[in-house]
Amino acid sequence: MSFRRRIALASAAAVAIAVVLASALTYLLTSNQLHSQVDAQLRNRARTAGRLQRYLKPGGKPAAIAKTDSERLGLDLNGLADSNKDSAEDGAGSGEAQGGTSAPRYGPTATNLFGRLPPGPDQVRGYQQVVNAGGAIVVRSARNISLPVDPATLRLARDGGLPFFRDARVSGIHLRILAEPFGKGRAVQLAQPLTEVDSLLSRLRLILALLDLSGIAIAALLGRLVAGAAVLPLKRLSEATEHVALTQDLSGRIKSVGEDEIGRLARSFNAMLDALERSMSALDASVHAQRQLVADASHELRTPVTSLRTNIEILQQAEDMDLQDRRRLLSDVVEQIEELTGLMNDLIELARGEEQASSAEHVRLDLVVGEVVERAHRHTPATTFAVSLQPTVVVGVPARLQRAVTNLIDNAAKYSPPDEPVEIALRGEQLTVRDHGPGISAEDLPHVFDRFYRGAEARGRPGSGLGLAIVRQVADQHGGSIAAEAAAGGGTLMRLALPGAEPVEADSSEPASRSLSGAAEAARRERSTV
Repeated sequence: MSFRRRIALASAAAVAIAVVLASALTYLLTSNQLHSQVDAQLRNRARTAGRLQRYLKPGGKPAAIAKTDSERLGLDLNGLADSNKDSAEDGAGSGEAQGGTSAPRYGPTATNLFGRLPPGPDQVRGYQQVVNAGGAIVVRSARNISLPVDPATLRLARDGGLPFFRDARVSGIHLRILAEPFGKGRAVQLAQPLTEVDSLLSRLRLILALLDLSGIAIAALLGRLVAGAAVLPLKRLSEATEHVALTQDLSGRIKSVGEDEIGRLARSFNAMLDALERSMSALDASVHAQRQLVADASHELRTPVTSLRTNIEILQQAEDMDLQDRRRLLSDVVEQIEELTGLMNDLIELARGEEQASSAEHVRLDLVVGEVVERAHRHTPATTFAVSLQPTVVVGVPARLQRAVTNLIDNAAKYSPPDEPVEIALRGEQLTVRDHGPGISAEDLPHVFDRFYRGAEARGRPGSGLGLAIVRQVADQHGGSIAAEAAAGGGTLMRLALPGAEPVEADSSEPASRSLSGAAEAARRERSTV
């Protein structure tokens, strides 16, 4: 089942429950109100009937309401015999002719005791009867209708008590019956037909049922429309996801509308696509760089390997070679092996990629630079170094930072004339290394940090063309940058920027590179020319 259909069904079910509950409450309230009105009418009639108790003798026989010589009053104990119409008229005329007190209005004209109970404007006469404690009907208002006498009514006649209501069916008529005490040893039952009430409630049930069905149908239709509008952003999200899965196209975006959950979901999906697109771009760039590295390495390795193989084959075949030539060839072989070793080390350094975050630590950059300068001075004693280092701490990988600084200083020492110093300065976030060599031509300057790139001045010198590429990689990994520019007065100026590097007091921090020699520390403190 689709999500849209589930929302529509849930909406229709909620409205259906609400409509049914409202209908049931309406029906119950209406039914209770109508029955309350009938009960009120019965209570009013009971108060009127209570005043007729004096016309019944204690033995249960009806007393004469009024007697004259010419008066004939027929009072049927069971309410079955009608008064003679003529007798009633004669009795009425005699009373008037005598000029005496006429019989009560209910006497000559009534067929029984309850003729005194005329219906009010809001009442229906109904049925009445009086029963004794034995269950016998003493008086009743309708000759063909006898109200059922239940045990509760008999107890009420015998022992008295509180009035009560009950429902009963007599001759197919639904009646509401009120029973209450009616003197000693008697009880009166007053009944009201519920025909109109039942008819009204029946019509009300039909109307409410039709309203319920109509409401549920309308709710289902509106629920479908609302569900369609609600799931439209989800539909767009699903379509975008399927499009990405099928085409691998990460350029599509979902328009975010509103600040609700669906709007936040759309923005999250767009952010995920942005991150995925950047990741894919970085992955493509990494794969391309790896392929380029392999291709460049293969090209660079081919020449020294070929040369090394050639020299070894000559040494194998030329057994009578002059000793001096043999030594020269062996020297070339050793030099080529060293060149291959350096090239492979540079390739391994480039292929290391990102260092794990756990290997980063606080590094005293000035001490690292001092150690590198000391080692460079030992390797190239003819070169002088002018060093000015400010105590600085940076968060990074010590080995990689040391390799980048080494490549910068070795590169400067290789091109600097013996009588000119290599100037090294560390201030804040920037390390500068300047040589006084021939410099870099304008056309070579944009490419000096490319892998295996060697300018016109460098092609005749030893090296793999990977040193400055490694420096750029280390700078990128630490969030910094490396730049080369022509120095004023000749030579080249390299600028290595490491954001986050902070100057510190020389005596307040522990040396980050604990392997530094005392000579390097002394050189750093004196900041003198070596």
